[in-house]
Order: sequence, then structure tokens, then C-alpha cells
Amino acid sequence: MTELTLSPAAKPLSGRITVPADKSITHRALMLAPLVHGESRIHNYLDSETTRATLNCMRALGADIQEREPGTLVVRGRGLHSLQEPRDVLYCLGSGTTTRLMAGLCAGQYFLSVLDGTPALKRRPMGRIVEPLKQMGAVILARDNDRFLPLVLRGGNLRGIEYALPVASAQVKSAILIAGLFADSPTTISEPAPTRDHTERMFRAMGVEIIPTSDHTVRLVPPAQLEPQSADLTIPADLSSAAFFIVATLLVQNSRLELLNVGLNPGRTGLLDALARMGASIQIENPRDENDEPIGDLAVRSAALRGTEISGAEIPRMIDEFPILAVAATQAEGETRVRDAQELRIKESDRVATVTGELRKMGAQIEEHEDGFTVHGPTRLQGARVFAHNDHRLAMALAVAALIAEGETIIEGWESVADSFPNFDRLLLSASA
Repeated sequence: MTELTLSPAAKPLSGRITVPADKSITHRALMLAPLVHGESRIHNYLDSETTRATLNCMRALGADIQEREPGTLVVRGRGLHSLQEPRDVLYCLGSGTTTRLMAGLCAGQYFLSVLDGTPALKRRPMGRIVEPLKQMGAVILARDNDRFLPLVLRGGNLRGIEYALPVASAQVKSAILIAGLFADSPTTISEPAPTRDHTERMFRAMGVEIIPTSDHTVRLVPPAQLEPQSADLTIPADLSSAAFFIVATLLVQNSRLELLNVGLNPGRTGLLDALARMGASIQIENPRDENDEPIGDLAVRSAALRGTEISGAEIPRMIDEFPILAVAATQAEGETRVRDAQELRIKESDRVATVTGELRKMGAQIEEHEDGFTVHGPTRLQGARVFAHNDHRLAMALAVAALIAEGETIIEGWESVADSFPNFDRLLLSASA
């Protein structure tokens, strides 16, 4: 276990930075590009522990993916039905995205696959993907009444289904849609609230007929082949990674930072909306579309914040940003309340409990609820010894808290940031030096 020691920011944050590539889009590109006929390139992909889990699983399934130059992968695709039975277990490390999307992919294959992962991943619920994939015709066995890893799948002969998601989840939606590529008829999915639609956008860019039939419903028609508009895919910077620098800039006085080429998928911008209500100064500059994904540059300035309430349909639009939102709330005037966020209990850690517990060590006035938390601010944070709980987003949120705390903060378990942002500490220190 590694530690990171941080002191308060010596200077305001300033400059122009680019955070790593979008993790969600990287996972999907690695899974779908090998299903295209011919050579394609994935530019600016995220090289992290969780995306390497997806890359290794795809190579085990016979995909030809090579890095010819730094930051670019060359994929020699052999078509929609080209994957091969793996000789060993597909090990997903601690990545829930890898596991759930890979389950959808393997459900469409006429061979046996076994998905497994770390002890932490074995505790994350998989029944929500097992049920719809079984309805489509896949044979799946899993531990504890089909709820937990390992998953054993024998796929093929899938049929299209109409499925209403009980919980808004882009991972579950994407697993069903990916399986739907291999079904014999259309698949229709409805969700209780909008979630990120990276899979749908990438499908459209690859020539798949996927049609929104209402506000929260999409219909996928299985294609004969994937036919991309371009052989090149450039992945934008990850808004979830940019979130830590956005909040750090807001909280460290006299800061002014520009974040370049950030993905602004509407299903991901809930934090920006919440921070705007709180009084944040965030401007979107140079907005444009690339590969059917909206992107832009974010100009952020320090600002005085006020409390807000976050609930309902806004929760899935910022599901990965609540650790850093909690840090922002400690410095906001008044009460910030998060409701309807039970899903935080089953992320890399129980983020309701771990965020509450670790920020309390630093003096935050934060109360835990079954479906979220309440923060009373503003509060002067104190440096402390805190623990990342094997949760990369919690670790980085605590690092931002350390920038505004009085005294030294030691974060135990810092190695977890390699899941999504391997050079986070260096970039943070360079922006605040």
C-alpha cells in the first residue's frame, strides 16, 4: 500500500491542462473496434489498470490490438462474428465496466466464457445484467443465486427483448445493447432516468440502427456488420477526471484554470449543473462534436459556493462525481443534501460511508443517510491521515481536500488512482505549484 503526503496549495491553480482520456469511451472502443472489418485506430486512449483489463480480455478473445505509437492503438478487425473462445478466465481486475459490458459481448458468442475479478469486484452485484441476458437466451451461472462473480456464460442464439431497467445504469443498458448486436430481432430498452449514452453514440458512428423512441427508450436493430464512418476514433478528455481540477480551482482562492478537450456528454454533465447552482464560475469554450460526442474547453475560476440539493434524475448524470462534490460542499455556505443515491453504496467502495467517514477525519460536518449524505458548510478542514478504501475517486477527492486543509494530509492506498488517472498527483502539483 502506498501513501501520498500533501500540504495546502502553495499558489493558486493556473494554466491550461489536459486530463486523461475518457475511461467509459475507451472501454467501449476497445470492445467494438475489433468487431469492424479492416484496420482502425484509437487515438488518445486511456491507459489505466481498468482499461488494460478490457484490453487483455479482448486479446484473450482473439482481438488484434497493438500500440504502434504512444497514445494510439491499431486494431485489425475481423468482423462482428470473429471472436474466439478464450483459453482461460477473462480476468476483469476491479473494473465493473469491463465485467458488465464484457458479459453482454460474451452473451452473443457461441462459446464458453468465464468472467472473474478482484475480491472487491466479487462483492459488486451482477444480477442486474444476468437477468436480462438470460431473457435474451444466454446461459449464465454465477455465485449466490446468479448475483456475484464469477460468471460462466455460454452465449449465442440470442433473441431481442423489450426490457425496462429497474435502476438507471449505463453499464447495464450497454451490456444489453452490446448483446443486442448478436440477437435475431430488435432490442428495446427503457430506463427510469437518462444515463450516459456513449454506447448508443458509438453504435451510430459504426452504422448501427439505434433509435430513441421516447425520452428514455431506445431501440436497436441488429446489424449484419459494423460499418464505421471513419477508421479513426479520437477519445476526448474524461469529465470525471476533470471534475477534481474543476473543484480544486473553485476552492483554492484566486485560481484560474483551463481544461482542454473535455467530453461533455449530456448524460455526464450533472456535476456542472449542480456546481452552477452553487455559484461556480465555469465557462464552456470552443464547443464542438467529434465522433458524435460533444466536447469543449472548460474555463474555471475560483468562486464562493452555496449549498444545493441533488436528487432524482440528476443522480445518474453525476454518479461518479459525488466524492468530489462532497469536498466542494464542505466549503459551500449552508446545507448541501444528496438524496436518491443508493447506487453509491455499490461502487468501488460504499461511497456514502467512505466519503462521510474520511471527510469527518478532516473536520467536515457531514451526515450519512441511507440514500446519500448532508454536508453543512463552510468548514475549515484539517490535515489528517485518511484512507482511500481502494477507491480511485475517493483518493483523488481527498487529495483536493488536502489542498485547502490546514496542515499535512496523508492518503493511504494512493495506488488506487491508477484505475483511471495514473499521473493525477503530478498534474495536480504542477497546476498548484
